Amino acid sequence: MCKVAAIQMKPASGQTDANLQQAVFMAEQAVGEGAELLVFPELWKTGYHLKKEEFLRLAETRDGKTVSLFRDLARKWGTVIVVPFAEIDGDHLYISLAVIERTGELLATYRKSFVWGKEKDSFTNGERQYRVIHTSLGKIGVLICYDIEFPEPARLLALQGAELIIVPSVWSFGAETRWDIQLPARALDNTVFILGVNTVGEGSCGKSKLVAPDGQVLCEASREEACILLHDIQPELIGKARARIPYLADFDESLLPGGEARKSGMVILG
Repeated sequence: MCKVAAIQMKPASGQTDANLQQAVFMAEQAVGEGAELLVFPELWKTGYHLKKEEFLRLAETRDGKTVSLFRDLARKWGTVIVVPFAEIDGDHLYISLAVIERTGELLATYRKSFVWGKEKDSFTNGERQYRVIHTSLGKIGVLICYDIEFPEPARLLALQGAELIIVPSVWSFGAETRWDIQLPARALDNTVFILGVNTVGEGSCGKSKLVAPDGQVLCEASREEACILLHDIQPELIGKARARIPYLADFDESLLPGGEARKSGMVILG
């Protein structure tokens, strides 16, 4: 499929210029090492531990400076980029991401559908609709942090043909055990690749990781240091895993709501 780069950053709260400089520097390094897909963590530009008024000041629209810059960089570098951002839309704030093709085309945006804990003081849940995104590197799904703790979104993406599910996150030390369990579990449940991209600092546990379709952790980043995690994705591992572990072939689709609608990603959860 491609060589992926998880950009595990150490954001400084509210320091958007410094965080952007760090992101571009690390991304350029990854591109120099052959990365074809770049993924940044959740809320990397703003930091995580801010009050609502601070997020309101720093949030952008989906055609704002951050997404526009990374569209230009995707075109310059010839890479696919998944870049989260704090999004403002009218009176609402969302934790969002943009998926950008190597041509600079904005393929899709996604809003975190399950807002966690104190995030509810600032952010609104996005729609619980999950659609596969067709990129030049293959079919990907995107979820954000807490979304991966529910089995249904990942399953819906897998049933639509996702080969890789990308999960930008700010995952805490207190929830580290869940990070170590749930990413491999979702990969194995659905026999797909899972790429979790976390931050360090601000109480985050790092350990960005790429998990194979059989649940094996292929590579894992530092628990405390900013770094670039690079690894090749081999799509043939999906077929091999599904030949041994026929979860999707044996799954009873009548257990899902929406009937045929789920094939187009139109199932709405909750």
